[in-house]
Amino acid sequence: MKYALLLLPILAACSTPAPKPAAIAAPVDSATLSAYHWLLHDANDAKGARIDALFARPKLPLQLDFRGGRLGVSNACNRLGGGYRIDNGRLEVARMAQTLMACADPALTKLDDEIGRRLQAKPRIDIRTASDGFRLRLVTDSGDTLDFVGEPTAETRYGGEGETLFLEVDAQTQPCSHPLIPNKLCLRVRERRYDANGLAVGTPGEWQSLYQDIEGYTHEAGTRNVLRVKRFAIKNAPADAPSQIYVLDMVVESEIVKP
Repeated sequence: MKYALLLLPILAACSTPAPKPAAIAAPVDSATLSAYHWLLHDANDAKGARIDALFARPKLPLQLDFRGGRLGVSNACNRLGGGYRIDNGRLEVARMAQTLMACADPALTKLDDEIGRRLQAKPRIDIRTASDGFRLRLVTDSGDTLDFVGEPTAETRYGGEGETLFLEVDAQTQPCSHPLIPNKLCLRVRERRYDANGLAVGTPGEWQSLYQDIEGYTHEAGTRNVLRVKRFAIKNAPADAPSQIYVLDMVVESEIVKP
């Protein structure tokens, strides 16, 4: 019996789960902010109630992007943006401009105001890193707390700025010969060029099949698009993998083409 009594505390100690490592404060500077897309994960008011108005698009969480001294907001009704700076632990955003799209869902229209109002309230800003990645938190003086999850940008993942180019994507995919995927349907693309004023210049390139996907782009049959993409070179790519990766930056033109 004495042995059993001595063993019980040891067994209990062994069954206790190890504590999770504490999150560590990370610098709140332009380099850290611009290295990630910040996706809204949770938002609560001063009483701890979830701010449902900020989750009008459950499958497309609000996203903050910090680049070149500007803050951009996507996945609301409109795209919002404005200059920003970090001053004494607070995020200060200049008056934000926005696109002028009309959304049929009133909740989406309200979403623009809900996020814009909180961003321009000079919230306190904090970034922490844990074993599962980076987290950004904004806290307003009224007690609203917005938590964002950091998703590495393409520049962070592929180690460089990449090359910017414009690709026109034909309305219809076409069969293409792929060594690993039978009956593969490829995007049909050609390169386009634009001047500093956004006007098309020169002659478009030749149509060709793109044997890989464009990250962030979902093609809809019957819709022709012009995309601004980033092209990244992949060092030491496997023999059966592409040596370049295309990542969607922006949809420049979109047109429904009749059959």
